[in-house]
Amino acid sequence: MSTQCGELTEPAHVVREAYEALAGVVRPLGDEESWLPTGCTGWAVRDLMFHLLADARRALVALHTPAAAPPDRDAVTYWTDWAPDPVGAAHGRRHNRVAASMFLDFGQLKDVCLETLAAAARAAGAAAADRLVGTQGHVLTAGDLMITLAVEATVHHLDLTVALPAAPGPAPAGLAAVRATLDGLLGRPVPVDWGDEHYARAATGRAPLTAAERQALGADAARFPLFS
Repeated sequence: MSTQCGELTEPAHVVREAYEALAGVVRPLGDEESWLPTGCTGWAVRDLMFHLLADARRALVALHTPAAAPPDRDAVTYWTDWAPDPVGAAHGRRHNRVAASMFLDFGQLKDVCLETLAAAARAAGAAAADRLVGTQGHVLTAGDLMITLAVEATVHHLDLTVALPAAPGPAPAGLAAVRATLDGLLGRPVPVDWGDEHYARAATGRAPLTAAERQALGADAARFPLFS
């Protein structure tokens, strides 16, 4: 586990808690809820669920893809590749919308999403945190990979529940991982009195900065969103 996230608990616990919290939102959903909007532009709940399914599959592949090269990313620097990209984001929206629509029965998408999240959590629990693994052209320790997975799941948990006010919130361990990651990218604890959820939204471009927040951030305001 990288020093930036050193105060967090074991990486496998963090990703398991994040995935289990996410599954708690997904499990009771029906077809009607699957068409509700999310915090991701252009995606309904079912579109975002397909994206989450794809990320859980990536987790399974990465955790079983040993790497011989030294790590070139950690739990924080992994996100430096994910700068705002309007063209790439538009392509991603279209891809997920088309792919998710192949599930004519929402129950099938929900079942495979839940199964894959559970399988990825089990794989994380069985992996040594210091083992080197490859994903998306980079090498990380398995522990750092797990933290990135928990961060993605937690941010998208917030996206998924935008129109589901009664849904349970993200896991505290996942929110702590998001805060540690964002502070790591910023290079210091954020100098604004934000709760974990608002920090996650503001630092990923989901909530616009107010004039007061920009003043408190100073020159760092121009760096927001820290990743998207």
